[in-house]
Amino acid sequence: MSKNIILYTRDGCHLCEQMTASLYQLQKEIDFQLSFEDIDENPSLLEKYNADVPVVMLDNKLLFRHFFDKDKLRQALVHG
Repeated sequence: MSKNIILYTRDGCHLCEQMTASLYQLQKEIDFQLSFEDIDENPSLLEKYNADVPVVMLDNKLLFRHFFDKDKLRQALVHG
């Protein structure tokens, strides 16, 4: 069963672009669903994560923010 990752992001965010590229790269190795949500289009997300994007959520649980953590994500995807 494939896990679901949501990346909270915003336009013009270079860290978000780097995170997206890293997630796509890992997706070549490990099966997971990836979706994106622009926090600037959702007032509650904007209030909560304005200074924290990019934010990686795994099955609705915050996994990490700002920088890609391949080991943490791989562990969460493979071992739960």
